[in-house]
Amino acid sequence: MKKILIFGNSGSGKSTHAKKLAKQHQLAHLDLDTVAWQVTTPVARMPIEESHRLLDSFTKENDEWVIEGCYADLLALLTPQANEMVYLNLPVDDCVSNAKARPWESHKYDSKEAQDANLPMLIDWITQYPLRDDTYSQRAHQQLFDGFTGDKKMMVSNG
Repeated sequence: MKKILIFGNSGSGKSTHAKKLAKQHQLAHLDLDTVAWQVTTPVARMPIEESHRLLDSFTKENDEWVIEGCYADLLALLTPQANEMVYLNLPVDDCVSNAKARPWESHKYDSKEAQDANLPMLIDWITQYPLRDDTYSQRAHQQLFDGFTGDKKMMVSNG
């Protein structure tokens, strides 16, 4: 049974890689953005307990899955169930290029124009990845990767 976690910086190719694996192995796919944020203005993180309930529901409903995102705190809740891990640890410049080239994410933005308007903030966020010390940081991702005892691989390019 495949239970795969994929994580990395914004723009690292998490969604693309997860969709590829989901199709290839007929896995249920979950983007952690859908269980991490409240539907409020301004946006705010969902309480971790609520995210945890949603994750439990997803993993109980699906025997095999791929779950992707940048949230080390949510991913840590899933590591006891996961048997594979992929850390997309691409150079920041590659992540910025990917973010600039990404197609419209209709599940996140009302329009391509709204997504493009957010791009400068996203690029700033991406470039701060190695400097931050939060659940979305390179440090948190490395610790998650280092502590995982199942099959794991680190990818440093999308190729």
